[in-house]
Amino acid sequence: MSGPSAGAGLRVLHLGKFYPPASGGMEGHVQTLARAQAELGAQVEVLCANHSADGAGTSHEFHGRSPTREDWDGPVRVVRLGRAASVARMDVMPDLPGVLRRALARGVDVLHLHTPNPSMLLALDVAPRLPPLFITHHSDVIRQRVAGALFRPFEALLYARARRVLATSEAYVPGSPLLRTFRSRVRALPLGIDLTPYLQPSAEALAAETRWRAQASGGPLWLMVGRLVYYKGLFTALEALSRVPGRLVVVGQGPLEAEGRERARALGVEDRVTWAGYLPPDALTGAYRAATALWFPSNARSEAYGLSQVEAMASGLPVLNTAIPHSGVPWVSRHEETGLTVPVGDAPALAIAARRLVEDPGFAKRLGHAARERAAAEFGHDVMAMRSLSLYAEALGRPAPVVEAEAPVTQRAAAGRA
Repeated sequence: MSGPSAGAGLRVLHLGKFYPPASGGMEGHVQTLARAQAELGAQVEVLCANHSADGAGTSHEFHGRSPTREDWDGPVRVVRLGRAASVARMDVMPDLPGVLRRALARGVDVLHLHTPNPSMLLALDVAPRLPPLFITHHSDVIRQRVAGALFRPFEALLYARARRVLATSEAYVPGSPLLRTFRSRVRALPLGIDLTPYLQPSAEALAAETRWRAQASGGPLWLMVGRLVYYKGLFTALEALSRVPGRLVVVGQGPLEAEGRERARALGVEDRVTWAGYLPPDALTGAYRAATALWFPSNARSEAYGLSQVEAMASGLPVLNTAIPHSGVPWVSRHEETGLTVPVGDAPALAIAARRLVEDPGFAKRLGHAARERAAAEFGHDVMAMRSLSLYAEALGRPAPVVEAEAPVTQRAAAGRA
């Protein structure tokens, strides 16, 4: 996509909430963007909270104090700040002021905050001087209405200091009061991922695909991927399953799993649901390749984008998503182009869409092919990184980074689904 020196000499400091192996869409995005910018020659550092006392596990739920530690993720320096407590989703990190001050003193050209992120946002609010500030607005605060209202003045104070506010899609902007307030400085930076594992699956992924196909026993295999939280639409998926043939594989963990299992029993589908929990990357890639469609029945604007849609699309898998108003979800996978979009919370409509794919496999195949092409053209990590450097340059009044003609990710996609 670009020469290795496109970001040469640019010093970028990302402020995230957590960082892998901690799970989550924002966490994965910060890692992907940081790595991709470093590949283009930028000097990249990340500050975030340390999700666990020993660095193990994927959950970032607070289970006790954690220490501050530093490590490297390839060329990316990662400083994980110790947590002393977590109150109303706000992490108390005593080392944050000093570590942030020293990081800024080393020299930063671009300070890039990822929100919602109360602790980091407040730390920047009280800083008298900041380098050029960019904010990726991943999502509005939807469910925590009281907390969100109390925190809004602090958000507005910092957003007013930002050179650019980056939305994950243009579709999200009209429904966000905060983004509308600062519309003149809002730009779109669609999220991307490293598509290589999906476009060029490993031998382990292909073996996993065979195992998943065997589990489907020749019938449809439906896939749902994400944390089991209120806005993911788990109960809608289970009700839809009661209306269609096949097996539903639920990938992910979260507080609604026990209630979901009980709901599956009540609906009489418990023997057709596989609660897969966390899957290693190759096993997940194999599941995408074996499935008939990804079910993405999210029901609130807390779901602003949905990176698992991109993973599925890159695997050549149609997506059944929902028409969440002012969300990027139906923009990522488009109705009748890369999948089918149904009304929010409408299990019968989800079932009808699923049956359509089963009854017209040629249509399903066309959707999957178009999904793969769209993912390769729009959602590669290299595409996202170049867009980010271009947005930095535009706001800083610098020359745009040089882009070469070669587009290796798109060329790999053109080979079609293996």
